[in-house]
Amino acid sequence: MIRTDQLNLNAGTRTLVDKLNWVINAGECWSVIGRNGAGKSTLLRTLAGLREPDAGHVTIQDRALNDWPLAELARERAFLAQARHDAFSYSVIETVLSARHPYHDNHYWEGSDDQQIALAALASMEVDHLAARDVRSLSGGERQRVAIAAMLAQDTPLLLLDEPANALDLAHQVSVMGLLAKLCREQNKTVVMVGHDLNLAHSVSTHALLLMEDGGWLAGPVAEVMQASILGHYLGHPIDIIEHGKRKIFIPKEDIA
Repeated sequence: MIRTDQLNLNAGTRTLVDKLNWVINAGECWSVIGRNGAGKSTLLRTLAGLREPDAGHVTIQDRALNDWPLAELARERAFLAQARHDAFSYSVIETVLSARHPYHDNHYWEGSDDQQIALAALASMEVDHLAARDVRSLSGGERQRVAIAAMLAQDTPLLLLDEPANALDLAHQVSVMGLLAKLCREQNKTVVMVGHDLNLAHSVSTHALLLMEDGGWLAGPVAEVMQASILGHYLGHPIDIIEHGKRKIFIPKEDIA
């Protein structure tokens, strides 16, 4: 689905990602994990085509990212930013319908199919009752679910999400992450998401990419990568893993003076 070859990402004189060779297959659900400033959001923006690599390249479906026409790329991948600013008074349904524009070529109005897709996406996020509301009047969690609904309405095979659980309450964190895992499992969609909750990441992801702050990285299945000693090294704090039935629970070790 998507791959990077010898990808380098820099921030000033710092190397965030060094020679990243990474292959993501259809149907896989990846979590990108690392400390603040490790380059997670920069990497996701690069995968989405919103930032040029400092070296190396990205391909989607074996086609160089720069070779994709923008409208065609918008039908192939969707991107959820970590934050957004709503400058205009759009309704919730208009906001979600805007994600359908890549399917309309030279005209800018939506049909009944688009309306149904948008309403179904809002319902999946449990915000369909807010369809007529001004997006600027929503709470942070409601606005996040509307943003995810727009991504779902865009209906792309590749979903790139920067902290999708941001601002969500516990119940919606679980339901949103579960839905993303289900899309991978049942619709063969590919998900790459940034997050800080190790328990959520482990519960839904098939694979994980760990980023160090010095360009180092490690990628692989969660069973191989999300181990206590490895996570502790990459996150800069020792981690304990507790077995609870079939679940693994990740907790930071206490600092003892």
